[in-house]
Amino acid sequence: MKQFLIAAAFAIALAACQQNAVHDGISPANPPAEDMRPATSAQLEGMKARIDPVLSGFVDRGELAGASALVYVGGKEVYFGAFGKADKEAGTDMQRDTLARIYSMTKPVTGVTLMTLYEQGLFKLDEPLETYLPEFRDIRVFDHVDDAGNMVTVPAARKPLVIDILRHTAGFTSGGEDAPVDKAWRATDPGNLDQSITDFSKGLASVPLLYQPGTRWLYGPSVDIQAALVERLTGKPYGDYLQETVLDPLKMTETSYYVPEDKRGRMAMVYLIQDDGTLVPDLPGDGGMNLPLGHHELTPGGYGLVTTVDDYMRFAQMLVNGGELDGVRILKPETIRLMATDHLPDTVGDRSWLPSKGQGGFGIDFAVRTGPPASDDENFGIPGEFFWDGKASTLFWVDPANDLTAVLFVQFVPFGKVPVHHDFRDAVYGVRGTSEAN
Repeated sequence: MKQFLIAAAFAIALAACQQNAVHDGISPANPPAEDMRPATSAQLEGMKARIDPVLSGFVDRGELAGASALVYVGGKEVYFGAFGKADKEAGTDMQRDTLARIYSMTKPVTGVTLMTLYEQGLFKLDEPLETYLPEFRDIRVFDHVDDAGNMVTVPAARKPLVIDILRHTAGFTSGGEDAPVDKAWRATDPGNLDQSITDFSKGLASVPLLYQPGTRWLYGPSVDIQAALVERLTGKPYGDYLQETVLDPLKMTETSYYVPEDKRGRMAMVYLIQDDGTLVPDLPGDGGMNLPLGHHELTPGGYGLVTTVDDYMRFAQMLVNGGELDGVRILKPETIRLMATDHLPDTVGDRSWLPSKGQGGFGIDFAVRTGPPASDDENFGIPGEFFWDGKASTLFWVDPANDLTAVLFVQFVPFGKVPVHHDFRDAVYGVRGTSEAN
């Protein structure tokens, strides 16, 4: 099987180098290969025997409260497993219908929603963002702090483009540091759940950019601006357009920003892993964790959805099928390929923590794998794969070469504290060892 995967990897990499697609004047850094779909029975053999002990081991050792996973190959379920507790204090088991907070795995759903408007010709990737969201007109860039403690700004070398909010190169702050721009961003109260996504966009536009557009990759509020763009282009609340365009057609009936009271008993608890390894409930405070517990005005593009493994697998299956599921088309195959293309040019030098995701770059709301792992410590994956994860360490990926999709649900912070992504990936593909002995 390992030889098969290596061969597939080289074939995809070669095909990717031979392509030359250009969209709206945006040249992909690494165009994706055509869907090869060389699914074989080698992928199925022993998958349950490999995955079960990995996930149950994390639970049995007390590293995780619970875990569940779902894998499809060739459009068919080949693995499901659930272990431990969704909520230890309440005594509820991790089950197939457990509802999990997926945090940033909301982002790819938003990207797909926005790209339905791209297909309608309502925006272009290489157009300035201000063309559609005029609040970003004449935005300036932070330069330094003067002797009086005031921010000094300079004009943007170029305007932020739509493609910049799709690949996290617009210049927005992430808001998590103590730099003057971060403080100014926090002063706009971006976590206010009673503001509209349009108000959120205007608040961000009132803050200088942290860096010149197109020069860095920095994770931040770009996908929330995608939701604002959807709202502005359609004239509809973002949540309504998302529901009617993506969630309802895909029959993702368990996916929402709001969880009714009669379903909350199925919600998994998010656990904070302390320094000594003990698990403490990360209870909702005043921020985004309260989003599913009430009806709020804010419908973020970057976080907030709650869902089940089966619902999110329907989304993943639509992607691996080139934009279609059960006879319902959400996007064209060429649009999916565009989204799964590395759009980070060589001029983007500082890429923050993105390289920790593996060999590759970033497309439209997905990380894109362009090379095999450089070491055993790196998460395994096949070139051509596109994927993303969430703050509580949920994960999904789409592997077109093997017609494989996988969804992993765990609920813990800080992200990556337990190497469940690494070992789960190894178990799916039957490669390398696990971290059990570490």
